[in-house]
Amino acid sequence: MEVPLESVDEDVVKKPQESAPLKKCITDSVGSAKKMLKNGKPSPTQPIRPSGPVLLTKKRAEGTSSLSDSGSSTKLRASVSGSPSSASDKNVAALKRRNSVGGLTTERQSVNKRPENITTAAGLKRVSSFVSETEKQNPTESRRASLTSLTTKPSTPSSVSSTMKTSRLSPRTDNRKQEIVRKPLVKPSILSPQGAFNSSPGAAFGSSVKKGSTPLSVTQVRSSVSLDGSASSLKRMPSTPSSRSPSINSKAKLGSLSASVDRGSSSVTGRRKSSTPDGRDSRFVMLPQVEIKAGDDVRLDLRGHRVRNLDAGGLNLSPNLEFVYLRDNLLSSLTGIEILKRVKVLDLSFNEFKGPGFEPLENCKALQQLYLAGNQITSLASLPQLPNLEFLSVAQNKLKSLAMASQPRLQVLAASKNKISTLKGFPHLPLLEHLRVEENPILEMPHLEAASILLVGPTLKKFNDRDLSSEEQKLAKLYPAHTALCIRDGWDFCKPELSEDSTFRFFYGRWKDHLPPGYILKEACVDQPFEDDACRCHFVFVKDRTVSNDSELFLKYQWFIGEKTPTGFVAIKGANGESYWPKHEEIDRFLKVECIPILGDTEYPPIFAVSCPVTAGTGCPKVLNLKVEGELVEGNVIKGFAEVAWCGGPPGKGVASWLRRRWNSSPVVIVGAEDEEYRLTVDDIDSSLVFMYTPVTEEGVKGEPQYAMTDFVKAATPSVSNVRILHDAVEGITIKGVGDYFGGREGPSKFEWLRENKETGEFTVVLTGTSEYTLTKEDIGVRLGFVYIPINFEGQEGKPVTAMTDTVKQAPPKVSNLKIVGDIREGSKVSVSASVTGGTEGSSRVQWFKTSSSKLDGENSLEAVSTSKIAKAFRIPLGAVGYYIVAKFIPMAPDGDSGEPAYVISDKAVETLPPSLNFLSVTGDYSEGEILTASYGYIGGHEGDSQYNWYLHESENDPGILIPEASGLLQYRISKEAIGNFVSFRCTPARDDGTIGEPRTLMGQERVRPGSPRLLSLQILGECVEGSTLHVDKRYWGGSEGGSVFRWFLTSSDATQHEIKGASSSSYTISSADIGFHICVSCEPIRSDWARGPTVLSQDIGPILPGSPTCELLEFRGSMVEGQRLSFAATYWGGEKGDCIYEWFRLRSNNFKDKLSSREFLELTNEDVGRCIQLVFTPVRKDRLRGDPKIILSDVIAPADPVALELGIPDGYEDEEMVPRKSYYGGQEGDGKYTWFRLNQKIPESELMSIADACANAGILGNNLTYSPKLEDVGAYLALRWVPVREDGKCGAPIVAISDGPVAPALPTVRNVQIKELSSGVFSGVGDYYGGFEGSSLFSWYREIIEGTMSLINGANSITYKVTDEDYNCRLFFGYTPVRSDSVVGELRLSEPSDIVLPELPQIQKLIFNGKAVEGEVLTAIEVIPDSEAQQHVWDKYKKEVKYQWSYSSEMGDSQSFEQLPSQRSCSYKVRLEDINRSLRCECIVTDVFGRSSEPASAVTGPVTPGIPKIDKLEIEGRGFHTNLYAVRGIYSGGKEGKSRIQWLRSMVGSPDLISIPGEVSRMYEANVDDVGYRLVAVYTPVREDGVEGQPVSASTEPITVEPDVFKEVKQKLELGAVKFEALRDRDRSPKTQVQQGVIGGLERRLLEVNRKRVKVVKPGSKTSFPATEIRGTYAPPFHVEVFRNDQHRLKIVVDSENEVDLMVQTRHMRDVIVLVIRGLAQRYDLRTGSG
Repeated sequence: MEVPLESVDEDVVKKPQESAPLKKCITDSVGSAKKMLKNGKPSPTQPIRPSGPVLLTKKRAEGTSSLSDSGSSTKLRASVSGSPSSASDKNVAALKRRNSVGGLTTERQSVNKRPENITTAAGLKRVSSFVSETEKQNPTESRRASLTSLTTKPSTPSSVSSTMKTSRLSPRTDNRKQEIVRKPLVKPSILSPQGAFNSSPGAAFGSSVKKGSTPLSVTQVRSSVSLDGSASSLKRMPSTPSSRSPSINSKAKLGSLSASVDRGSSSVTGRRKSSTPDGRDSRFVMLPQVEIKAGDDVRLDLRGHRVRNLDAGGLNLSPNLEFVYLRDNLLSSLTGIEILKRVKVLDLSFNEFKGPGFEPLENCKALQQLYLAGNQITSLASLPQLPNLEFLSVAQNKLKSLAMASQPRLQVLAASKNKISTLKGFPHLPLLEHLRVEENPILEMPHLEAASILLVGPTLKKFNDRDLSSEEQKLAKLYPAHTALCIRDGWDFCKPELSEDSTFRFFYGRWKDHLPPGYILKEACVDQPFEDDACRCHFVFVKDRTVSNDSELFLKYQWFIGEKTPTGFVAIKGANGESYWPKHEEIDRFLKVECIPILGDTEYPPIFAVSCPVTAGTGCPKVLNLKVEGELVEGNVIKGFAEVAWCGGPPGKGVASWLRRRWNSSPVVIVGAEDEEYRLTVDDIDSSLVFMYTPVTEEGVKGEPQYAMTDFVKAATPSVSNVRILHDAVEGITIKGVGDYFGGREGPSKFEWLRENKETGEFTVVLTGTSEYTLTKEDIGVRLGFVYIPINFEGQEGKPVTAMTDTVKQAPPKVSNLKIVGDIREGSKVSVSASVTGGTEGSSRVQWFKTSSSKLDGENSLEAVSTSKIAKAFRIPLGAVGYYIVAKFIPMAPDGDSGEPAYVISDKAVETLPPSLNFLSVTGDYSEGEILTASYGYIGGHEGDSQYNWYLHESENDPGILIPEASGLLQYRISKEAIGNFVSFRCTPARDDGTIGEPRTLMGQERVRPGSPRLLSLQILGECVEGSTLHVDKRYWGGSEGGSVFRWFLTSSDATQHEIKGASSSSYTISSADIGFHICVSCEPIRSDWARGPTVLSQDIGPILPGSPTCELLEFRGSMVEGQRLSFAATYWGGEKGDCIYEWFRLRSNNFKDKLSSREFLELTNEDVGRCIQLVFTPVRKDRLRGDPKIILSDVIAPADPVALELGIPDGYEDEEMVPRKSYYGGQEGDGKYTWFRLNQKIPESELMSIADACANAGILGNNLTYSPKLEDVGAYLALRWVPVREDGKCGAPIVAISDGPVAPALPTVRNVQIKELSSGVFSGVGDYYGGFEGSSLFSWYREIIEGTMSLINGANSITYKVTDEDYNCRLFFGYTPVRSDSVVGELRLSEPSDIVLPELPQIQKLIFNGKAVEGEVLTAIEVIPDSEAQQHVWDKYKKEVKYQWSYSSEMGDSQSFEQLPSQRSCSYKVRLEDINRSLRCECIVTDVFGRSSEPASAVTGPVTPGIPKIDKLEIEGRGFHTNLYAVRGIYSGGKEGKSRIQWLRSMVGSPDLISIPGEVSRMYEANVDDVGYRLVAVYTPVREDGVEGQPVSASTEPITVEPDVFKEVKQKLELGAVKFEALRDRDRSPKTQVQQGVIGGLERRLLEVNRKRVKVVKPGSKTSFPATEIRGTYAPPFHVEVFRNDQHRLKIVVDSENEVDLMVQTRHMRDVIVLVIRGLAQRYDLRTGSG
């Protein structure tokens, strides 16, 4: 991937030894590495190919480490010896200019100390330009020259050569590889006093390396850019399969690729890891991936060309460019950039932009990375929205804020080293992950990181190049949800405890001038939103008392849904209420609600509030509101409505039920009333209904049930509907009037029957008091009316309803004594007889039916077998067999009037006759080939499968032979076998029920005659081709065929026909003389008795064609030996011979063959040895017609004698296999004989043949074709003697060869480097040294973190290593640098990584419980940690969490198993009711910070015992008025609940005394007027089912208040001071009155007069008496008023022990008003008089 990589001190210094090929190598390696990162792990079959010239060496690259005496940080720096500019620019001072992150370099002293290593940028440009031109002219020579320049030629101790290592995956190692191998690189020892990496402010790696670190070879480069664009992080790529070498990033153009390393340590690249945001280096981040396409047509690099404007000629800007690098120029305007519509990476760093003026970038829609660092930009306000921008660097500018357009895909924003002092206008960046604002004034702002978290949202992962602080994340959660909006608008960030009030005042300051006059905003907030639960907003306006305003303020709402940050709000359609129910898809998103105040007709600007993110619901539904609608009158339908919050659970259908509660009794469930709707019935009158609703989700989760209670149901006005008259209006019939009564309980309703007057049409009453009436003769011809007058039980009368009959008819005729007369059999005649009244039998009609049932079941099951007619007789048809006969008799009067039909059924089903034949005949001619046809007549029920058989008889008395093919057929075609025989036909009748009748046989009258002989068809079969055989195909008929006569004829083109002599059989073979003629055949049929038939001539066929060419004989000629010529001899047949085709093939062992030649002969070669030769001869006629090819196969070709033609030996290298060059002839080569010799000096070839005689000077080394030189062979010459051997073992003459030079030693290497664990925490590194004698090899240890970054471990330079805490959760690498005894240094090899080093796994010695296994108690699991120091350390430092799982026991046979409690995963567990008699088990697993888990430890309790009965969360539900129903509810625990006791009491406010309410011991209590002013107290005494009692618990209500309607009326009457009420007095309830008057029963009217001083009950006067006062008295004690709980209409007024009266009023409401008025006046009287 082409990316600009900004680095510290990029252009301050340039390396004098640098070359252009190296520059392009590393630049393109970056692109290759990026492509590999994007596409995944590189495939072995597709090696990475750099796009430019790549400079690589085969073996290794060397480097040394430098030790800084001054203690300053050590800088890595790559140098290359041999450059022509290395000495000329030693004393040139470094240029002072801006670097890529702004400002000048800070280490000026270092620059002054080492001027000899500094060169100017111009000098480097000249060198780079020269090398680039040379490279373009000859890329191959450029690569070789670069290789030469990098070979080791040390000139000073401070400089060492640095080479590039050849990638073993590279395909460019074919030809150049051998040249490189022959020139071993001799490197200086790594123990030199000074290394090649000197401290310099212009070092290419701009980062520090620990002392003693080892410089590593360069392999593959993978680059990443830090958040502010200032440096690159090193990532280690996968090494070659054969070895693992650490690598660091380097770059030819100094500073363009830099490595960022943690302070005090060197960074060694690690193996590539997955580049997820969580797995990246903590200091650096991978750039967003850009598609790799780095060709010259899409890439433009003009860095440092002093370009002033983009419209200048020669820039070559084109729309196809994707990677544009314009950094380090003099640009100040973007005019002309519009053409780059496909650009992905745009580098404009270090120019002279000041901004604004970024509008032209709007055309760059594909832009992904934009670099603007190092300019003078003061504002980003003109930067347009770029839809694909992922990386933006604006470091080292003069920005005062980050206000700009929203960037929807931006992931990295680097804004370090600016003048940013405010967050006002911070853009909306929904995908931002990394934010850097170092070295800005805004860093003085407290908790800037928390403010950034609030502005960006949950996508932010790093702030100022560090992971987000957990403290800042927690702090950000303490701020209100709208804080980000306030920050963007310029609010001053403050402490979280002050933020809510501060932000409200901030918003209020913006709104106050636009609020409705006379109103002050006190609150604007939104509740915490939960999924599927009502979320309410609160906008509280308070009237300003100083401003008068009579208009009422209305509020209009609109809800909005935002993103995961409080931005991007979109209006929610239809969400216009005070509350809103968030949906599932809105979880984790913010809500906003706008409130529009409306005062009068004026709408004011909206204000708003923002909620916290929507939280997932609990899944447990709850009822928010429950109400019952409908008129409470009998017969009406009432409906319960429940407003349910589903709280994230799937909405389901709640459980509804209705309860009926009569006065002073508990509610009773109404069976079947389980829907929201309920129709009131008569049973509900004078009762109140309770609607109970339990919300249930679709998954079955139940919420808390709620109930709503109605007032008492009233009875409906009595009425009747559906009044009708039953039965027909016919003389003599008793009719009945009925109707559906409604309106309470029915009382003595009234009934009347009315008869119509024919003349006047009026109706007169004929009968009352009954609902039934018998029609008489007087009613014929008129109508009757029935009147229904409904009356309820109380005597209330409803509206009468009338029903009318039809005109009463005369009684119709009737029939009786109906029966069937006759025999019930097939074909019998039957009739009916009956007695008819009201008509005549002669005019009556009869219809006959059949049925399968013996019982009549209406006419629908009958099937008619005749029409209705007057005739009474009927003949039973065949179709009635098996059925019962039914006669329908319709009585008729002479005037045509018909009566009710009558039916009669036969006693039995119709019987049938036995099956038989009444005739049998056969027609047809008894001659061969004719057809005989049989016919017969069947009787005896329904015919079944009758049997038909034909027989042949030699004589008339012969029993005959069955003809199988004619069985079951009524026709028979006479076959040849029947000739001379008699033919008979037998029929056996069968009924459908399986009954078989007597068979009958009919014999033919004459014998069968044969037919006249003849041919039915004649034709010739076969092809009319020369050599083919023709056959006659004919069909003979007429008895047995004898010797029929055949004759063959030829017909010429002139139609002349002549017989072929000798051709008299049924077949004929065509000869060459017949070619061109047509041919036919004749046949005279002859029967076996010599009877002759007519001769038949077939149709001509032809003309006859010649045959295809054919090779009849083919054989080889010649010797079948390698080197000989092979030919053939062939015999042709099939017309005149043409140019035949010859094809020679060599057969291979895999059944394939190779075509060799098309000539008439074949020269045998070595490749033919051991194989067979195939010849394919294709005959061709002169007219070019080809025949079938003829194939022959030779014997196996024999080989020639073996001969050794050539033998050569290549140069030898230690332990590298030598493969000689040799050439062989003579068949298939076998296992030759080879002998290798070691010679101390080179011997002439002429003397080599006698080497066996000079064994004293030569040693035999091996007998194989190849040989790998050993250490002993170094410096000696190698010779090889070869005796060629054929595959069959035959030997040829030997040949000897010797190597050109002596064996060269191998470079020092090490193999099989690996790590072994000696003991816990102690590791040892081992490896196999190779390459001469080993010297003082170097060892090093590296630590690799999970993210893939590997660093050197200081001081770890021995073969063993003991881990520390820093090594945990890391992998260890062992580095082995082989050093030969002559100080030649090999390549550093890394071992495979060790397993992740982890401390000892936390263990749990045992688990114990704190608490008792008793229901209701809390059990706490406590872990016991082992006493070892290691375990204590692990628990203290590396323990992450402890997981618990509680289970309960279940009996499984004789064993005990445990089932998990899914939701119980904490260390504590509250024992439940269902746990009684079970054992509880807690299983504990400890997890460390490395994700490991210990072995589970568990503890088991004994069986759980029930706890002491107790009640928790006791509360009283009710609305607080004296007319409401109250219910007590709590959570019981302590075993199974028995008969717990409840007592209701009253408590005066402020008094500890409790007053018991007698008889109130149920869970529900209906308040009354006596409870006004008291608190209701319920004392709940829990009782277990075994009788054990717990401690009583009480709950109380707020003081009971008077129901508002009653309170309003009482208040009015109290203000009047004097009131009169009407009441009734029941004399039965006054014992005194009963004794004095002796009267029992009856209600009398009374007047109750009440004023401020006294109360008086007056008996009103009548016509015979005057008003009389029954009682009178003041409110002085013991005056009081009593009410009765069992009668809501009664009250008792007690003046003293002698004066009291019971009164009744019409309603409870009136009673409560009277009592409260009297008590209110009495209270005022007591206060006035000072009495108790």
